[in-house]
Amino acid sequence: MKKIAILGSTGSIGRQCVNVIDSLADDFQVVSMSAGQNIPLIAEQVRKYRPQVVSVATEVGARELCAALKKNRGRKGDAAWGLHDDPRSGACEPEILFGAEGIERVATHPEAEMVVSAAVGVVGLPATYKAVTLGKSIALANKEVLVAAGEIVMAAVKRHNVVLLPVDSEHNAIHQCLRAGQQSEVKRLVLTASGGPFRNAPVAKMNKATPKQALAHPNWRMGNRITIDSATLMNKGFEVIEARWLFDVGLDQIQVVIHRQSTIHSMVEFVDGSILAQLGATDMRMPIRYALTYPERVPSNDCALDWSTLRKLEFEEVPERKFPCLALAKKALKQGGPLPCALNAADEIAVAAFLEGKLSFPGIAAVIERVLERMPRCAFNKIDDVLAADAEARRLAREEAKRRKN
Repeated sequence: MKKIAILGSTGSIGRQCVNVIDSLADDFQVVSMSAGQNIPLIAEQVRKYRPQVVSVATEVGARELCAALKKNRGRKGDAAWGLHDDPRSGACEPEILFGAEGIERVATHPEAEMVVSAAVGVVGLPATYKAVTLGKSIALANKEVLVAAGEIVMAAVKRHNVVLLPVDSEHNAIHQCLRAGQQSEVKRLVLTASGGPFRNAPVAKMNKATPKQALAHPNWRMGNRITIDSATLMNKGFEVIEARWLFDVGLDQIQVVIHRQSTIHSMVEFVDGSILAQLGATDMRMPIRYALTYPERVPSNDCALDWSTLRKLEFEEVPERKFPCLALAKKALKQGGPLPCALNAADEIAVAAFLEGKLSFPGIAAVIERVLERMPRCAFNKIDDVLAADAEARRLAREEAKRRKN
């Protein structure tokens, strides 16, 4: 059995990850897991998977989790769990922790062979980095890890000879295609984008877009922030940055195209003109399963592409005037240093302000642009530098969002 630690087990990717593990129950064991504030769900997961260590966001949440598990310990099999009122006592089974220290303990569990990094936000960065330094394999679904700290993290990956497998569908597709050739044979990586809810909308309509309109993604059902990032195409900007670090290619070797059907998840063009594309159903369980079972492929009956619905495959260039966030991401990558980290932090603040009705849709790009202009330049040598830059960018973004408040 491969022993797994899951960061962000109650999020969208985390839930689908345990679904995949359920389908391969004889092959995997969850030894530790972390969650945010969804205490009822993490309590269910703890009772089902029996991890040795669990962490949640806050001490209050840890106490609630302890209480929820104690309440149900009369169930068959739960009597052996010696649960205590103090989640920090370490005397209960499982050990329940919280905060930054807790998520790091989950990621560095001595028995964990692979860490599924699916926690939302920069909170998952230090724990994932620490797991890398311990030589654990990483199934990466947290974009902040490479967007904010790509150079530092990938240097550690190489130094510790770590296997890092992308879970994001686009990068997972590229990883699969690259198995057909050598690094020196790659001419270009092609990331596909659905175009989001505004792919047919004129700029004038986009400028007046409401949160409800921006959240109406035509192809995917995702969390609010990533859905808005799909509407602005900032998600593709982040993916460009991730691809640069994951696959060690230059910015000029990465192209984004709009592919409305979201059937081809990404492509690799080789120097001889051959292009390999990975096709599949729009189901995140497929890339999760690929990452968990790599380098093998295991049978699946729940992620089949329905060929009868596949009528055409369309591709279009990205109109950058409509989607300035993509250009901002490329600019941040070119200039490097703290700017990719600031890009992510500013986007998170700006998107939240838009969803709260405090910022217009074009205001998202405007806030990010001003933060990149104002961000102090500094060297990135360690994770603490990244966290400091993240905090400063968030402060600047709040100022800019407040200045542009509707």
